[in-house]
Amino acid sequence: QVQLVESGGGLVQAGGSLRLSCAASGSIFSISAMGWYRQAPGKQRELVAQINFTRGGSINYADSVKGRFTISRDSAKNTVYLQMNSLKPEDTAVYYCNAQKPLGHYEYDYWGQGTQVTVSS
Repeated sequence: QVQLVESGGGLVQAGGSLRLSCAASGSIFSISAMGWYRQAPGKQRELVAQINFTRGGSINYADSVKGRFTISRDSAKNTVYLQMNSLKPEDTAVYYCNAQKPLGHYEYDYWGQGTQVTVSS
């Protein structure tokens, strides 16, 4: 089992910044990727950013956040961060930390409890 604990959400004005943190614990030895997803009311959960540990640390971003958000990792602390700059009202959502572990031919997803990010206009 992998436990993910998020922190750093809150209320910010448009154009502001927030940094989310996600600390992983438990059976973290074979985690293949970690990242952030978000879900706005009435919408599906979507990928925001992800670091692939098994692919040379490659990083993927949603087109909507490229140039504004930065994902990073502190291996010593087993923590992943999401620095969010130039926030827009459409970034308002619950942000979930995600970790993936290989399970046979598939990837098993672990999720944090979610942290609310609200951007006011």
